[in-house]
Amino acid sequence: MKKKNSLNRKTMMTMTAAALAAALAGNVSAGTDLMIFAAASMTETLDEIKGMYEEANPDITLSFNFDSSGTLKTQIEEGADCDVFISAGQKQMNELDISVPEENNPDQLDFVKEDSRINLLENKVVLVVPEDNPKEIQSFDDLAELLKDGDILMAMGNSDVPVGQYTQKILAYYDLDEEELAGAGKISYGTNVKEVTTQVTEGSVDCGVVYCTDAFSAGLSAVDSASPEMCGQVIYPAAVMKNSKNQDEAQAFLDYLTGEEAMAVFENVGFSQVEE
Repeated sequence: MKKKNSLNRKTMMTMTAAALAAALAGNVSAGTDLMIFAAASMTETLDEIKGMYEEANPDITLSFNFDSSGTLKTQIEEGADCDVFISAGQKQMNELDISVPEENNPDQLDFVKEDSRINLLENKVVLVVPEDNPKEIQSFDDLAELLKDGDILMAMGNSDVPVGQYTQKILAYYDLDEEELAGAGKISYGTNVKEVTTQVTEGSVDCGVVYCTDAFSAGLSAVDSASPEMCGQVIYPAAVMKNSKNQDEAQAFLDYLTGEEAMAVFENVGFSQVEE
């Protein structure tokens, strides 16, 4: 009988250990992994915010997909898992938001969770030059004159990239024909703002049009800033995605981004809070 009782105790201990291991494993898996799709121009700030947020919320892991807003919008449309989308332009968010006028969402896509969309940040479009500034460019006016009559190579974003769309507005402001300039070899393109920044940093172009936040992060000289009359306001909308499986956690993170702690990180590189 004693031997039998010993076996029973061993069996019970094994079962208890297994149950404890299962409980611990359950606690680990109970954490939430949030997938954030964000414009490439937010890479440095959100990487910094990630550490701050995860330290305060150990059950949350933040994963980021940084790219041009147009690429991110397409990925969401094609079914990629995304909890929060932060775009560098209203156009890409509008094209996913069923609540906007149909002219802004012609395909009537419905990916934005109702009442979650906010205008998170404002940025500035700036003209940057390489360290030695070979063309001695000091302003957008200088750039316009060189594009009309001079020998110059300017870097800008593609037409599906918000920074490229803002640049197109600047060209139109100066009555410059983008297609003609590209054909004359005066424009070099980038698939996102980071590629434009890299071309300027490496000195492979004479200047580029980027966001002030990217100029700051890359240590580039911004010689001029575009006015709202030239390209409009540069607003970054953000929203929880309707298909998110973690909507409460996603909303909590979005709420955190509007708070003082996160906003201080954004403002340190040149972003500003949107005045409603």
